[in-house]
Amino acid sequence: MTPWWIALQFLTRLPVTLAGMPTPEQIGRSLLFYPLVGLFIGLLLLAAQHLLGDTAVLLQAALLLTLWVAISGGLHLDGLADSADAWVGGFGDRQRTLDIMKDPRSGPIAVVVLVLVLLLKFAALVALLQNGSGWLLVLVPWLARSLLPLLFLTTPYVRAGGLGQALAEHLPRRPLIWVLVVHGLVMMLFGGSAVLALGAAALVFICLRQELIRRLGGTTGDTAGAMLELVECAVLITLAL
Repeated sequence: MTPWWIALQFLTRLPVTLAGMPTPEQIGRSLLFYPLVGLFIGLLLLAAQHLLGDTAVLLQAALLLTLWVAISGGLHLDGLADSADAWVGGFGDRQRTLDIMKDPRSGPIAVVVLVLVLLLKFAALVALLQNGSGWLLVLVPWLARSLLPLLFLTTPYVRAGGLGQALAEHLPRRPLIWVLVVHGLVMMLFGGSAVLALGAAALVFICLRQELIRRLGGTTGDTAGAMLELVECAVLITLAL
């Protein structure tokens, strides 16, 4: 079960302590559990919505979004901020883009992108709750975190060292494909809403992956986080329409 705990520790800020330093193979196998962590986060949000009961919709949406960010510790938002700065400041140059992405400071572009994404998520959450479709919320983190393994499975990792390289080099290809297929089939139990969500996620994934290949030749940990945030935003908007 070590790969499960690695996935939970990396994708959330829940108090998880590993017995020892994981091996690269265990880190790679943790990708098998990314979709399950996404489902777990979705169920936590669903439980929180249930506990909020008849709370005013605007306040519900604000509290749910705050909990959502807190669960991940803003990890993927940080990746989105770094990617936004790098994409604009890199002027199309691969190495300059990678260098800016490593800079921990956030420029005005990063701030603008973060505000816009969070604003869109909040507005979509309000619409989803007003429509009485809050139960669909579970699909959003589940689907987005299912696409992270797919990104590492189909896209070269271009930054040497770190967790991302271990994930890319030691991911279990055949079992991972089956895991993604099974999760996709289970999602289809949500009916037409799942089809719309999958379509929106696929469109964002394909477009972003093409841009990553064009600019960088592959992905990094930051761009993977950015993709997750943009997929969540797109799926949430699609479900709320």
